[in-house]
Amino acid sequence: MSDYNAEDVRNIALVGHAGSGKTTLVEALLVAAGVLPVAGSIAKGTTVCDFDPLEKELQHSLDSAITSLDAHGKHINIIDTPGYPDFLGRSISVLPAVETAAVVVNAQAGIESVTQRIMKLLDNRSLCRIVIVNQIDAPDVDLGELTSQIRETFGAECLPINLPADGGTRVIDCFFQPQGEGADFSSVAEAHGHIIDQVVEVDEALMEVYLEQGQDLAPEQLHDPFEVALRDGHLIPICYCSATTGAGIPELLEILVRLMPNPSEGNPPAYMKGEGAGMEPVSVAPDPTRHALAHCFKIINDPFRGKLGIFRIHQGRIAQNSQLFIGDARKPFKVNHLFRLHGNQQIEVTEGVPGDILAVARVDEIHFDAVLHDSHDEDHHHLNTMECPVPVFGLAITTAKRGDEQKLNDALHKLQAEDPCFHVEHHAATNETIMRGLGELHLKVLLRRLSEQFHVDVTTSAPSIPYRETITAKAEGHHRHKKQTGGAGQFGEVFLRIEPLERGGGFEFVDAVVGGVIPGNFIPSIEKGVRQVLAEGAIAGYPLHDVRVTVYDGKFHPVDSKDIAFSTAGRKAFIDAIDKAKPVILEPIVKIRIAAPDSCMGDLAGDLSGRRGRISGSETKTAGHIAIDGEVPLAELSGYDARLKALTGGEGTYGIELSHYEAVPANIQKQLADAYQRSED
Repeated sequence: MSDYNAEDVRNIALVGHAGSGKTTLVEALLVAAGVLPVAGSIAKGTTVCDFDPLEKELQHSLDSAITSLDAHGKHINIIDTPGYPDFLGRSISVLPAVETAAVVVNAQAGIESVTQRIMKLLDNRSLCRIVIVNQIDAPDVDLGELTSQIRETFGAECLPINLPADGGTRVIDCFFQPQGEGADFSSVAEAHGHIIDQVVEVDEALMEVYLEQGQDLAPEQLHDPFEVALRDGHLIPICYCSATTGAGIPELLEILVRLMPNPSEGNPPAYMKGEGAGMEPVSVAPDPTRHALAHCFKIINDPFRGKLGIFRIHQGRIAQNSQLFIGDARKPFKVNHLFRLHGNQQIEVTEGVPGDILAVARVDEIHFDAVLHDSHDEDHHHLNTMECPVPVFGLAITTAKRGDEQKLNDALHKLQAEDPCFHVEHHAATNETIMRGLGELHLKVLLRRLSEQFHVDVTTSAPSIPYRETITAKAEGHHRHKKQTGGAGQFGEVFLRIEPLERGGGFEFVDAVVGGVIPGNFIPSIEKGVRQVLAEGAIAGYPLHDVRVTVYDGKFHPVDSKDIAFSTAGRKAFIDAIDKAKPVILEPIVKIRIAAPDSCMGDLAGDLSGRRGRISGSETKTAGHIAIDGEVPLAELSGYDARLKALTGGEGTYGIELSHYEAVPANIQKQLADAYQRSED
């Protein structure tokens, strides 16, 4: 049995840019709680959360890792997330498992690109947030200026809850004991006043006591409105620490325990029931007496324990030997073993309560985003998870050894199961297998895993670009399919019209046939032929998007008309219409953010312009460094990683995210179309 209940649980995800010190911060918290006798070292590869050999080699987190600690009678689950832009999906995917996102900022580097992207996502997720300024004892940092930048960038609701003192060697509490002095900037009294003013704004009765009677408010009186302010995004506390020296770590631990929400205080998980238009929200509460309900937010393929499904319990209890269903499956699986994770260690437990983060092993059916439950009443429950970035960076891969194709498919399937931002496509027209991720580093890491973990060697070719096709004008198409083979023949004739939809409109199929000129049972066959063209493309072999197809006339034969005849007629009538509808090829345009020395600004701007890119803005980050924002066609970023390093002496980094699609220049469309051989079968 657990020796704590849901009110004693705190779930915290550490998020932020690479190099902000999240993994080192976990080590410091584990030491402060007595879990570790001494903090591990990233340089020596001895940290709890960076246990993968490749993470130790690169000295950066590449995946999320989970650990926990007990402090002041509370159980705190901590999820350490990667900070590279290429692994942003692995950070976002764990957020449904926590009530609080702790945004870690490097005091020297300031507010960086991944931090800004995650903060925007958190705005829409209703997660409670806290900003942790780390490395406050670093030389030449202006913490007062950095605090102003945080408030300017993320909002005036960001307020210090403690303050650094003595050059960042210690931290003074501004909430529980507001009588301290000697802060490096501002004052304890001023910070205390600001945060109290912010908290009482959400409680009219308390505000009246505070303003009219002039009473001092005890922390106990402020607890409930403090939680309301966190839930509403009306307050984002800022605290300061140094994970390296331990300054501010005890104070941070006290804030996590006493002020961050437990499962009943945070915003409830966004569970829905049903699908499509019939979908409706359902109430889920951290009540141990109700039906068990949990969400699988991470999959690990462990070489020794097989597939490991990591889940957060939102309702009820889950114990060893209990039976759970996955989604709407009719057959349950038995929970033979339950594990609590401590980095790569799996500690067996007998039971989990609401708020717990646990894992089950060797359940083949479990998958990312699965809902686990113990009653058919929750068969059609699902969680509204956060949308992850679209993977647009691609490589075509083939096995280096003949006969390894199935081995490669199995390995790719396992990698896909683990990573919500890794997709695999197979293009029938070119017989290519394409792996897509968020950037070059993302794909390099996956290729290393294919080789080292799954023992599959592959050869790669130039990045494959996910072009699309669409039309820009209305047109009509017609085809009569007639085939005689000695016996019963094939006959089907289709007239249709097409028109463009707004960008992102997808596909619409309209049956406008009247008078029975085409029997209704053949309409789905026509749509099947049309959808074949949507998948294969008509100009250069890329998927067709944003088009409405209306079938309005045709003919049939009572003997010779068959499904295959109308499928073929529909496909060729659609191609006929597309050829007349001013078709274009669309290319993905990505937002790019480059961090580099400011002396390289001219070279970087010129290089980006030569890649058909455009700069939208720039800002000074720290002394001598600049961040450049722009847009560039994804097709022009092949080899950019090496080029950027050459232009910046190895100091430049960049991240991309999909912005939109736009038409390629005419010369590029001609090249792509000329290289495509349309099948006439």
